[in-house]
Amino acid sequence: MSLQVIYVTRHGFRSGWSVDPLTGVYTAAIRSPTGIPADPALTSHGVSQAKEMGKHLMTLDPPIDAVYSSPYYRCLQTITPFVELKQQQLKDDPRIQHGSATATICPEHGLGEFFGAAPFDHPIPASHKRLKELFPAYNDSYVSAIKPSRKGETIEDLYGRVAAAVQAIIERCDAEGKRAVVLCTHAAVVIALGRVLTGRIPEAVEEEDFHAFTCGLSTYRRHQRGTGTDTGTGTDTQMPSFGKFVL
Repeated sequence: MSLQVIYVTRHGFRSGWSVDPLTGVYTAAIRSPTGIPADPALTSHGVSQAKEMGKHLMTLDPPIDAVYSSPYYRCLQTITPFVELKQQQLKDDPRIQHGSATATICPEHGLGEFFGAAPFDHPIPASHKRLKELFPAYNDSYVSAIKPSRKGETIEDLYGRVAAAVQAIIERCDAEGKRAVVLCTHAAVVIALGRVLTGRIPEAVEEEDFHAFTCGLSTYRRHQRGTGTDTGTGTDTQMPSFGKFVL
């Protein structure tokens, strides 16, 4: 069995931060649970969104077999209500086999926040140890396929990073016999994933094609190898060895 469906969601509504573009110093009015200014928690509205989405994710068909998330706090916090519901389902009925991997969260840095190229170092997520303390379902033995540069990225860098990350996730899911996976990430990555998975890369990066609403959900279904076509206006980004996905 190979991966058939990729569900993509963005984190819920969060508190904000600011950065001095000259010094690279990040600040936030509300302290993050990780102590990293650019790693805020969800607001109360965001928490409500995450709970509502968690319930919705439990109803999807095919059911989710694996969970991958950006290691930033807001993404882990967003996907946790679903993971907790899945854990309870497995506890109530141990006979359920599909989706057992959804009891844990694979922290993939390749799904992490997009920071523009800069002469200074951008923030990185908290340590495995700290995130495991905050989120018991965090899989601290998982090794990310790729990590963004500390100096930030160009748009082309973002596409390359996202393509490498999702390719590794697809390969792993294929090898493990997973039919459906959910990815929890950030706005820029949600858009980049849509473009990379479908091969529709617009000439103008600001083109409004794939939307990234807080706790929004996009579903990509796999084409058979070789049947995908490029319907975009720009370059066709290939996913090596994989059929295209369609929204």
